[in-house]
Amino acid sequence: MAIPRALVASIFLALLAVHGVQALQTNQLTSNAAAEAAYTPKIDCGSACAARCKLSSRPNLCKRACGTCCARCSCVPPGTYGNYDACPCYASLTTRDNKPKCP
Repeated sequence: MAIPRALVASIFLALLAVHGVQALQTNQLTSNAAAEAAYTPKIDCGSACAARCKLSSRPNLCKRACGTCCARCSCVPPGTYGNYDACPCYASLTTRDNKPKCP
C-alpha cells in the first residue's frame, strides 16, 4: 500500500512548522535573558566602597571586603554603616564563622 505524496508532504510541512515555532520561542527566551542582563545596572565598586569605608578605622580591610561583596551583589548600601535593607544580598554574605562579611 503506497502512501500518497500529498500526505507525506503535509506531514513534512507540519513538522517543519513545529520546528520553526520552537526555534522562535527559544530565540525569544535567550534574547529576553540577554536583554535583562544588559539592563542590569553596573556599579563602580571602587568609588562605592571608598564612600562606604571612608570612616572606617581600617579602610584598606574595609574596602577589600566591600569590594568582594560588591562584585558578588552588584550593590553597596548607602552611607557608612547599616542600611542593609537597601541591599539584601550584601547583608546576607557571611564568613566561615557566620559573621557578617560585608562592612
